[in-house]
Amino acid sequence: MLGLLGFYDELDDHPGQSSGSIRDAVRPVGEPDEADLVAYLDAGHVLIDVMEAGHDVITGSIHRHSPGCSSLVTDGTWLWRLDFPHYLETHHVSLPETFLEHVRSLRYRMPAIAVAQFAPHYDETMPLVGWASAVPWRSTATTLVPGPRAVTSKAQFDAAMLSQDRPDGSWGKRHKPRRA
Repeated sequence: MLGLLGFYDELDDHPGQSSGSIRDAVRPVGEPDEADLVAYLDAGHVLIDVMEAGHDVITGSIHRHSPGCSSLVTDGTWLWRLDFPHYLETHHVSLPETFLEHVRSLRYRMPAIAVAQFAPHYDETMPLVGWASAVPWRSTATTLVPGPRAVTSKAQFDAAMLSQDRPDGSWGKRHKPRRA
């Protein structure tokens, strides 16, 4: 079975391996290598890409991982939601020591995944996170190789939100109400 990261009660209503309440995992400061840990999580292999939008369950705000937030990502040993790096970098959620040891032993580099060894773990884990319909693994690839993935940084996202990323600045302007 894959190790599970960040499947908090507030993020999912599926029965299975819950990480408990996210509020219990929040810490005032993160690990000294938190930026490297976030980059590692951002580089994971996307297994299931979900088209949806979500928000931070603590603050209610949108964040850089809001689009597709519950998509599932892995490194072949651990499984997490696409929005888990947001909770790590913003709320410094606690991480299992075994995960920290694993990532640090890899020097924060996302490994390739041998599909033949990965598939049984995938098949065993998916029902626990509410994806029984995703079993069995159906990839024709023999190896999943990490490739570059465009991920907006928190700083880039925050800057775009401040400027609203509109050349004419109209996001912040009030508009006349529409006629009914």
